[in-house]
Amino acid sequence: MDIKNAQLEVDNWIKEHGVRYFNELTNMAQLTEEVGEVARIIARRYGEQSEKESDKEKDLGEELADVVFVVLCLANQTGIDLQDAFDKKMNKKAKRDHDRHHNNEKLK
Repeated sequence: MDIKNAQLEVDNWIKEHGVRYFNELTNMAQLTEEVGEVARIIARRYGEQSEKESDKEKDLGEELADVVFVVLCLANQTGIDLQDAFDKKMNKKAKRDHDRHHNNEKLK
């Protein structure tokens, strides 16, 4: 599924199952919470912190999907065509960073 269709799917879900979008500040807080859950899994599963038994069943993919869902909500409610914005960002990064990382001694 492309980003444009994902935005439509989220909007349809909100209309069918939700009452309305939470306001932008609430969704920003929600996004922060979801990113924190991703960070917790990464820090404990791949970092140096020990993973608690209660965290071992957490699904990183599900938590990343929660982040994407809230980002799509924010894009919808602020009128952003995220597909267009993403395409522009990738073009910009491709031009700007074409050789940048290949020439970075720290990455060799």
